[in-house]
Amino acid sequence: MALKYFILIIAILAVVTSICHASDPSPLQDFCVAVNDSMNAVFVNGKFCKNPMDVTADDFFGTLNMAGNTSNQLGSAVTAVSVNNLAGLNTLGISLARIDFAPYGLNPPHTHPRGTEVLALFEGTLYVGFVLSNPGPNMKNKLFTKILHPGDVFVFPVGLIHFQFNVGKTNAVAFAGLSSQNPGVITIANAVFGSDPPINDDVLAKAFQIEKKVVDYLQSQFWWDNN
Repeated sequence: MALKYFILIIAILAVVTSICHASDPSPLQDFCVAVNDSMNAVFVNGKFCKNPMDVTADDFFGTLNMAGNTSNQLGSAVTAVSVNNLAGLNTLGISLARIDFAPYGLNPPHTHPRGTEVLALFEGTLYVGFVLSNPGPNMKNKLFTKILHPGDVFVFPVGLIHFQFNVGKTNAVAFAGLSSQNPGVITIANAVFGSDPPINDDVLAKAFQIEKKVVDYLQSQFWWDNN
């Protein structure tokens, strides 16, 4: 009898383990609201697959040879190549971005909820960094920073707040690889002060330890999206 139970337990563990390995290790979209009507359902990665017989080389081809328009209040522009504009990336778990900076341009603090980023600098000089997640009591979030020069590479771990700032007097160009076909981006200031509808100013005033009039002022500003 004990042997039968042992075999049953092994069988259950084998099934559960196989299910775990069959799932994607991280979500490819922000959320998936369950529905009972299968006619309104979508695949988890949000994309259907093209008939292999209809696939061409153009499905795997893109270009990043055009500089982004940096004439905005941030002085930067991100040109992304993800599954949304390069169909061949679907299910491959990678994407790419070109980031152009005007002198003293900034790619503001942001996170990629679904991807680690590795940044390679081709032109200019960048001050880059990321902040660790919340530490223990009475400890501050640790900041890691570096000054990058052409040819340098820096990694931003998945989900952590990071930034890039052009500290030079000339334009800068960087290319970033990301470990997701659709890594997503959350620009911190835009999300907090530019949400629609706005976050209650009592919440933000207490969270940032500032007066409500300062919150109201920040919420009234136009928060530029450089993506």
